[in-house]
Amino acid sequence: MKTPLPVYLALALMTMSAGCASSPKSRISKNQDVYNSYPADVRSAIERGEVRVGFTSEQVKLALGAPDRVLTRKSDAGDSEVWVYRDKGPRFGVGLGVGMGGGGVGGGVGVNSSGRDPDERMRVIFTAGRVTAVEQSAK
Repeated sequence: MKTPLPVYLALALMTMSAGCASSPKSRISKNQDVYNSYPADVRSAIERGEVRVGFTSEQVKLALGAPDRVLTRKSDAGDSEVWVYRDKGPRFGVGLGVGMGGGGVGGGVGVNSSGRDPDERMRVIFTAGRVTAVEQSAK
């Protein structure tokens, strides 16, 4: 049985996208002097890709990389910056298309009832330049 070309293309895309992701180890090696200046417990958390309350934006970037999205949260207590991280793992979906000959008519529908990006995995909230909260999606 021959494997269809779309299967090979999907595997190639997944391999390439996995290679583009940076890891804490690669980010640390690019910023070794800064990393070495942190206390041992902070270095250990960064190595594991963990973020703690009190971390600076530099420490978060070493642990998680750059955020996928940055938001501003305004409240009575003041403004906060929210860094959003998405799950970049492979996604599989099923689609159904309907078309008509000659006119090329087609359509599609997407629904998200959660109010958040379904691939969102974490939000890191900063106030005055320090992490004040970490929100993780339950998956």
